Amino acid sequence: MAEQIMKNIYRLPVTLEGSPLKELNTYLICGGKRNLLIDTGYRTESCRKALFDQLALFGLGPGDVDVLLTHLHADHSGLATEATGSTGTIYISKQDSSIFGSEYAWQQYRARSDERMRREGFPQELIAAMSYVSPSRSAAAPRNVPHVCLQDGEVLQAGEYTLQCVLTPGHTPGHLCFWMEEQKTMFLGDHVLFDISPNITYWDGFEDALGNYLQSLETIRAYDVQTALPAHRGSGQMHQRIDGLIAHHDRRLQETVAIVHENPGINAYDLAGKMRWRIRARNWQEFPTMQKWFAVGETIAHLDYLVLRGQLQRREINGMAAYYAE
Repeated sequence: MAEQIMKNIYRLPVTLEGSPLKELNTYLICGGKRNLLIDTGYRTESCRKALFDQLALFGLGPGDVDVLLTHLHADHSGLATEATGSTGTIYISKQDSSIFGSEYAWQQYRARSDERMRREGFPQELIAAMSYVSPSRSAAAPRNVPHVCLQDGEVLQAGEYTLQCVLTPGHTPGHLCFWMEEQKTMFLGDHVLFDISPNITYWDGFEDALGNYLQSLETIRAYDVQTALPAHRGSGQMHQRIDGLIAHHDRRLQETVAIVHENPGINAYDLAGKMRWRIRARNWQEFPTMQKWFAVGETIAHLDYLVLRGQLQRREINGMAAYYAE
């Protein structure tokens, strides 16, 4: 249940049923004119009960909080409209708002994303199955809802605390961290996780997701963070973890190049099946569909990074992508 982090700041764990992420760390900042909730959980009954049962411990219910979103993913934003009710405000970055705030833009983005996956070798029947197995599609917040867009460097007041928005693109195009300078505390969202590596996938219209992510890690290295508050699982020493994440992606890039050298003309789907993943599955065929989607998306982000830097070549052959070593 609710865990106090510091005066008037609490961690409210929300179980993500069926997800390997296990749970989301939402954060409640009490006091002032409005209470502020950072992230929310999926729009599912289990998340709804977990979140609102804990808010009730503080005498709060729908409409009693404003919601500050680190990014648009459904496990963070799914219950945003229910939490704010008709009186609260949803805050999200301007970049993520372009998808979060419009049903038309979301449907167009999904269509382009599915088509990129098809060209990268993802089987069509599995693409169709994603509509049923992915919470990002079935448990997301309703679109076309009022919200306020935030810019890099913008400052919000939450009770006695001042939060500065730090734009950290990579995990999503508009991912935000929130810095409390006086307390040397940063809400990290999914930008830095300590027990698992954040999924870095390609985004349509957002060139070089991995390159942006690595640069964003360097951006927050400059902050003297003593208390790191991630969105999933436990915490740790942020600067040490940044080094570990950079090293992780360096190894992944080297692995990608090696596989392409050994398999000229390979597509992203087959390449992902040859990579090493920390998942309970005996082989690529046994990967759950949603985990395959994440794995292939991350593989594409690494391929894009290498192609942009001239280390690999991407060719279109009969409308399908194939990769070759330079």
